[in-house]
Amino acid sequence: MENFRKVRTSEEESPLPFPDLPPDVVEMKVKEGSKIRNLMNFAMAQMELKGSRQIVFSGCGRAVTKTITCVEIMKRKLGGLHQVTKVRYKTLLEVWENQDPLPGGPAQNLTVHKNVPSICILLSPDPLDPNQTGYQPP
Repeated sequence: MENFRKVRTSEEESPLPFPDLPPDVVEMKVKEGSKIRNLMNFAMAQMELKGSRQIVFSGCGRAVTKTITCVEIMKRKLGGLHQVTKVRYKTLLEVWENQDPLPGGPAQNLTVHKNVPSICILLSPDPLDPNQTGYQPP
């Protein structure tokens, strides 16, 4: 692998694992490089100023801990939020390019499929179904 360099990474798109979500639900996609302050400012504005009733935080790989941190901050600041947590795996596609191709030969690319943990957390001030797996009351 020392002769290869990563060219791009793409994430497989998958629907949110929560049934019966309203179409205008706010989805916060937390990335590894996201700043918690920026995420929280936007999320708090959506819940307090815009009057959104539900918000979903999602993250995968190294962003899982940052996602959980954002949710815990939100629950502490707003209080009385119902929570449903879903954990699953997502497939990432990484494309690696050979830096030392054979002279006169075609460029060699390597595609790697990685399964990484992913988390989706739904927060709502309205009561949610307590029989759903991953439900936590306020």
